[in-house]
Amino acid sequence: QVQLVESGGGLVQAGGSLKVSCAASGRTFSSYRMGWFRQAPGKEREFVAAISWRGASTYYADSVKGRFTISRDNAKKTVYLQMSSLKPEDTAIYYCAADSKLTPAPAMAVPGWDYWGQGTQVTVSS
Repeated sequence: QVQLVESGGGLVQAGGSLKVSCAASGRTFSSYRMGWFRQAPGKEREFVAAISWRGASTYYADSVKGRFTISRDNAKKTVYLQMSSLKPEDTAIYYCAADSKLTPAPAMAVPGWDYWGQGTQVTVSS
């Protein structure tokens, strides 16, 4: 099992940048594919980005491609989401997720992920 704790959320102006982190507990962090999802008020939780076990492959939703960067540090058991050129529509609770399945590509839907953090609020003002 793995426990996930997000941090780094906050209020930022449109066009600004923010980096959120997700710290994991457990001894096998490097065996999990990691991802970020977000949920805006009144909307379903949606996929944002994912990264493979050693960081060699990354995946992004079209809405954030070119603006967001996912990375991981297996020694620190931490995954990051660097967000740039933020827009008001990026406002949401951002959730970290972990997937233990050895599938070729990450699931883009919530049920495909095994563990979740509690989320961190990101608010982008216009």
